[in-house]
Amino acid sequence: MNHTPLAPALQDVAEQALAALVAQGCDAAQASARRSRLTELAIIRNAPALLRSTETHALALSGIWGGRKASTELPAVDSLTPAALAEAAAALRDQAASAPQDEAHAVSHGQQASVVRGPVEPDLDQLAEAVGQLLAFRAAHAPTVTVEEGGAEHHHRSACTLTTGGSHLASAVGWYGLVFFGSAREGAHTSSFDFAGGECDSLAGNLPMPQRFGIGLAMQALARSVHTRTLAAHFAGQGAAAAGDVVLMPHAVAGLLAWLRGQLSDVALLDGSSLYRQAVGQAVASPLLTLDSRFEAPGLVPFTADGFAAPPLRLLDAGRLTALTPTLYASRKLGLPHVPVAADGWQLAAGTTPLATLLAGVPRGALVGRLSMGRPAPNGDFSGVIKNSFVLDGGAVGPALSETMVTGNVAQLLRDVVAVSAERLDTGGFAMPWLRVAGLHFS
Repeated sequence: MNHTPLAPALQDVAEQALAALVAQGCDAAQASARRSRLTELAIIRNAPALLRSTETHALALSGIWGGRKASTELPAVDSLTPAALAEAAAALRDQAASAPQDEAHAVSHGQQASVVRGPVEPDLDQLAEAVGQLLAFRAAHAPTVTVEEGGAEHHHRSACTLTTGGSHLASAVGWYGLVFFGSAREGAHTSSFDFAGGECDSLAGNLPMPQRFGIGLAMQALARSVHTRTLAAHFAGQGAAAAGDVVLMPHAVAGLLAWLRGQLSDVALLDGSSLYRQAVGQAVASPLLTLDSRFEAPGLVPFTADGFAAPPLRLLDAGRLTALTPTLYASRKLGLPHVPVAADGWQLAAGTTPLATLLAGVPRGALVGRLSMGRPAPNGDFSGVIKNSFVLDGGAVGPALSETMVTGNVAQLLRDVVAVSAERLDTGGFAMPWLRVAGLHFS
């Protein structure tokens, strides 16, 4: 990424804001200006409902005075006058005066990067075609499903971040999105809600919309979820808490890895609850798991909120943890290496086992769409409801499940992965396979 001037209006307001903070005597400061435009053709209850475009602006400011930091966000950019910026800077200085002093506060230095990617303007024909295909698929293949909310979208976001340390990060990124949220009903019986969606550079091409981002699969799964059973009949004779395997669908896999990434970042590191504080270089997961970043996927920018370019990162290498990911503040506070990571964008390497074979290998268990773990205990123990899930019996996918709890340890789940599917669900922001995990307890 080479530095090139982008979004001059945003750069101008960021420069003016930074100058206003310096005029208030700050030791260091950061200003981030952004402009976002959304064009969407919405679906409400199975019908196209609204074509609209909206634009939002924001200016995020932070300043440090004598180790005391304050931050704010102003919901405008173009209308901010020099007087308004001076007033905001003065208010931020006053706010910092009552903040705790902490010498770990700092801003980035010398970060120079820019990103220009994706379609700038929406193609309305693509939006209309996408919505038409989704509604036609629903009517033909999942007529009991109601699309409560959804649609096709085009986004364009420009941003500029400057710091008094000489950092200059600029971006102008466009992308398309598809969104589905709904449930199914047959008479008095209803399914739970489910959602699917993702981001891409274009909605054109030969791949039908229902085959993108798992949307068609989600609709069909909802249609099968109207009538549910408990797991008890399939575990007869095993007592109140039976053991079996689970196959985690991609969204459940993403949730499991989100827990892991949380363990490696600021909150868990700073409060001392991370299970992995001393585990860099060690095997913390199954050797079948390799987790890489995809910070430049559609809709994403490889920059951090605290003003750093985020290079590609392999976080798990055949189960071995390669790094903790503290922000600049946490790295200074704890004396850890600083590893910048973007807000989102991860991919788990595909395995070699076809999904059909992976499922066929489970004699008794569950195919799990989502894990509702709440907040696991500090040691990783959890008990939660499995949602959008189905019985696995003799390697075959059976009825939808209801009132089924699963207990285990999240860290152990990562170690107990025994198979990874060759197929992956790619939503843009993540690409995840199906995982088979051995030996969980159901009730």
